[in-house]
Amino acid sequence: MTTTRTFPSTFTWGSATASYQIEGGVNEGGRGPSIWDTFSHTPGKVLDGDTGDVADDHYHLWREDIELMKELGLHSYRLSIAWPRVQPGGTGPLNEEGVAFYRDLLDGLLDAGIEPVVTLYHWDLPQELQDAGGWVNRETAYAFAEYARHMARELGTRVKVWTTLNEPWCAAYLGYASGEHAPGHTDDAEALAAAHHLNLAHGLAVTAIREELGEEAVCSVTLNLHVYRPVDPGSPADLAAVRRAELVGNEIFLGPMLDGAYPADLVEQVAAVSDFSFVQDGDVELIRQRIDLLGINYYSTSYVRHREEPVSSTGPAVALDDVESLPPSGPLTHMGWNIEPDGLYDLLTSTSRRYPDLPLVVTENGAAFEDEPAEDGQGRIVVHDEQRIDYIARHLDAVARAIEDGADVRGYFVWSLMDNFEWAWGYSRRFGIVRVDYDTLERTPKDSARWYAEVIRTNEVTT
Repeated sequence: MTTTRTFPSTFTWGSATASYQIEGGVNEGGRGPSIWDTFSHTPGKVLDGDTGDVADDHYHLWREDIELMKELGLHSYRLSIAWPRVQPGGTGPLNEEGVAFYRDLLDGLLDAGIEPVVTLYHWDLPQELQDAGGWVNRETAYAFAEYARHMARELGTRVKVWTTLNEPWCAAYLGYASGEHAPGHTDDAEALAAAHHLNLAHGLAVTAIREELGEEAVCSVTLNLHVYRPVDPGSPADLAAVRRAELVGNEIFLGPMLDGAYPADLVEQVAAVSDFSFVQDGDVELIRQRIDLLGINYYSTSYVRHREEPVSSTGPAVALDDVESLPPSGPLTHMGWNIEPDGLYDLLTSTSRRYPDLPLVVTENGAAFEDEPAEDGQGRIVVHDEQRIDYIARHLDAVARAIEDGADVRGYFVWSLMDNFEWAWGYSRRFGIVRVDYDTLERTPKDSARWYAEVIRTNEVTT
């Protein structure tokens, strides 16, 4: 049985990337070092010793990449600004050459009829700020606000949507608790402080942008909200485990950003790790600023249950000693993540019910598979990626169902436009709908790219 679903005529179709993952040019144009430069050049931190030094060389090939976007018919493109490219030390004077790069890129997008959605922070913190404590240091939040103010002043109305942070959960927990991401720390208390200072940075940045551009500036934040499932839905203990996981995974950001408070049970739950003394009077009021859109990144679900005998948790499971996450099952992506489109449906509908006046956008969704290039018989490279098409189609069906059931979802950005540097996995994982040959940097649209272009053209998806 096939089902065709049509999207609203105003629905935005886009694709997304991140600066360190695609730009390269790390030592060009006055750019300063970021924590990911340091981390990726540290032996053993990234698979195969890969770095983002060259990546997709978008720094030089951005015009070609805009042509690709235009051919696909993208309405919008979600990019991130490399903070150390425009302000090498994270404070102090701007680097005009870096600012000019983004100004030219944004103008190129607008000339192509593509609306820019700009993320101010996608994890590449200037190394000088990390040397001063990074996100554990409260002053980093204020530095970020000034950086946001500079960008609003320099780039102005070229930017259609301003996104303060991408996935602060990853920046805080993977960066400061598990050590899987830069800066590679393993301290639960640091992770909680980092989460708060990222929240503070968000609120201060929204304020700064609107002070520069007026209340009409469209501001947002992107969260990778987790969908936790109880192993036994009939078990009160497993349901309580879901709540505990949601507190440190979701509520630590939703609470202050959108509800105006950290949940009391969150503070109680993490008391053995941190006393939350980093939260100062007035902080939550600074954090809770009006946003016009909430970006949601979704890839998979997690199944959890109560652990009868608590163990010392490691990695990003801060203060979850009595919560056990089961290994994913069923068909998996190359990342080892499960495939559950209903998780996206549930996330969109539940979030929309909770915040009925806040429009949602799926700012990342996609999958890594082991793509194998082939020749088409005429010497041209092709990539038949049916698994990715199936994955995206099923998740778009979930988005359409959520809209039909009342969720105010305004757009969808596939991750990613191109294969790129996949953080600690280096170049071993390919998410792109466009293949990148890392030896020649040649771009080749995969079957999924042509399929996605047709979805955009017709404004409908068939599963």
